[in-house]
Amino acid sequence: MRKQAMHTPIVTLGLSPCNLIGTPAIGTGGAMTHKQQGFRWHPDAQLFAGAEPVPRSVLPVTSHFCAIHAANTADALPALGSAMQSGWGFCLYDGIDPAGLGSEPDQFITLSGGSSGQPKGILRRQSSWIDSFDTNRQLFGYTAQDRIAVLGRLSHSLALYGVLEGLHLGLDAFALDPVPIRRQASVLAAERISILYATPTQLRMLVRGASDEPLPQIRLILCGGGALDDSTAQTVQTLCPNAAIRVFYGAAETSFITLSGPDTPLASVGQAYPGVTIRIRDETGRETTQIGEVWVRSPYLFERYALGQADDTQFRDGFLSVGEMGRLDRTGNLYLMGRKTRMLQIADQTIFPEEIEVQICAATPIAACAILPRPDPVRGHRLIAVLEGPANADLAAEVQQLCRERFGPLIAPKQVLFHPALPLLGSGKIDLPKLSKWVEDQA
Repeated sequence: MRKQAMHTPIVTLGLSPCNLIGTPAIGTGGAMTHKQQGFRWHPDAQLFAGAEPVPRSVLPVTSHFCAIHAANTADALPALGSAMQSGWGFCLYDGIDPAGLGSEPDQFITLSGGSSGQPKGILRRQSSWIDSFDTNRQLFGYTAQDRIAVLGRLSHSLALYGVLEGLHLGLDAFALDPVPIRRQASVLAAERISILYATPTQLRMLVRGASDEPLPQIRLILCGGGALDDSTAQTVQTLCPNAAIRVFYGAAETSFITLSGPDTPLASVGQAYPGVTIRIRDETGRETTQIGEVWVRSPYLFERYALGQADDTQFRDGFLSVGEMGRLDRTGNLYLMGRKTRMLQIADQTIFPEEIEVQICAATPIAACAILPRPDPVRGHRLIAVLEGPANADLAAEVQQLCRERFGPLIAPKQVLFHPALPLLGSGKIDLPKLSKWVEDQA
C-alpha cells in the first residue's frame, strides 16, 4: 500500500489527463465495448461547487493516492477532478486522521456514516460504483440534458456517489454544500437541476429554506441514508411537483440494496436493486421468513475496511451482512427493523428504536427525533425520546400517548426531551453518541 502525499490546492494547467477506457456520451448512441475500470471525468460533463464552475485541471502530487480534505467543498472538488483525470486512488475525508490510508489506482476509500461511533474507511474498487452508474442510467432514463445535484459534504458516500455518477456519465454535477441552506432551492432552480441525491434530513432542511416557488424542473429525487417519513415526502412532493421520489436502502459497505417504486408497500424500502440478491437468516444462519439478519450478494460490495472495524460486518458464502435486521414479504419487498447494535431488550421484548422513531415522525409535525436507551434495574432498559424543536408539553404528552397505544406502556418513552437542533454527522444522520452525551448532561 502506497504512502499518500498531502497536497495544496494549487492548480497546474497542461498536465496529461488519465488514459482510462472511456464510456460513451449519453447523447451519442455509442456502444460500450470495454468494461470501465476507473472513474473518468467525461468530456461533456461540467463540475460545480455551488454555482461556481470547477476548472478541468490537474493538481501536482507526488504519489498515486490523494487524501482530500472534504471540509471545504470548493477546495476538495479540484483535487477530486485531478484524481479522476490522472487515474489515482483517493479518499475524501473529514473527522479522521488520513495518515496511513492508501489504495491501488483502481480503488478508492469512502467513509461510513459514523452514526454509532467513529467513521470507518470503506475500501472499494471503482468498478463497484461504475457498475451501478450504467444501471441507473437505464433505470431512470438519464439524458445529456440532465444535471445532478447533491446537498451533502463529499466525505459522505451519498454525495460523493452523485457527483461521480454525473461526471462519469457525462452529466453536469453540482455539489451544493457550499450554498447556505436557505439558498439551495434557488440554486436548484437557477441551474435547472433535474436529478437530486439527498438524505431525508437534507430534504427536510431544503423544504424549510425554500420559498413558495416550486421546483418543477426536478424530475427525480433519489433519497437514501434513512427512513423518509410521509410528512417529509408530501412536502417535498409539493416543492417538486414533477419529481419521482425513489427511496433506496443501502450502506457504505454495500451501496444499493433495494429501490422503491410506485407500488412499494407502506413501510417497505422496496425490492432488490438490479443485480442484488437478498437473504434473511436467523441466528443459526438458516433462511427465515420471519425477522432476521439481512444478507446481500451483489457486484456493488466493498473490499474491506481501510480504517476501523465493525464487529457486525461479516462475509459468508459470497454474502455480506452489516448487522441490519429485517424481513422479506412474499413478493420480495424488504422491511427494515433496525441495526443489531441498537437492538435492545425491555422486559424480555426485543425493541428496535428506529421503528419507534419512524412512527413518531410520521404522526407528528416534528422534523426529527431519536430514541435513546437508559439502564433500568427492573426491565433492563427504559427509553427517552429526544425531539427536535422548542419545548412543548402538549407535544410531549401526545408522543407518549401515541407510543403507549402503538407499542404498549412498557415500551413507550418514559421521558420526552426537546433539543433545538439535533446534532448531525456529515452524512446528514443524527450523531447518536453526541446526542446521548447531551441527554446524560440533562440529568
